[in-house]
Amino acid sequence: MADERFAAGMRVRRSVLGDSHVDGAQARTTEFDADFQRFITEGAWGSVWSRPGLDRRTRSMLVIALMAALGHEDELAMHIRATRNTGATPEDVMEVLMMVAVYAGVPAANTAIRVAKQVYEDQAAQGDR
Repeated sequence: MADERFAAGMRVRRSVLGDSHVDGAQARTTEFDADFQRFITEGAWGSVWSRPGLDRRTRSMLVIALMAALGHEDELAMHIRATRNTGATPEDVMEVLMMVAVYAGVPAANTAIRVAKQVYEDQAAQGDR
């Protein structure tokens, strides 16, 4: 069962974050964090992201809201980059961040907007989006 969940998680993880990101994460995995990498692949990607109840666009926007509200800037940037694969648009992201401003605070949203703007500027410079 765990191997099936890992395989499903790896498929979803690659679909959302892209092969380049996942390949890089795997290349950086050491004995120290190998169990953690397996845990997030099985738990987050193989169990939660693989559930049928929400589509990937909705899950993507929820994760963006949570990462913004919790102040996890690196994960926020990663999930904003992943919107290329989930179908969430920059307009969707801005609406999510407006919700963050009301429910989690203006400082959290302000930081998240700065992160989003940087991601979109980087993507534009690379010819993405």
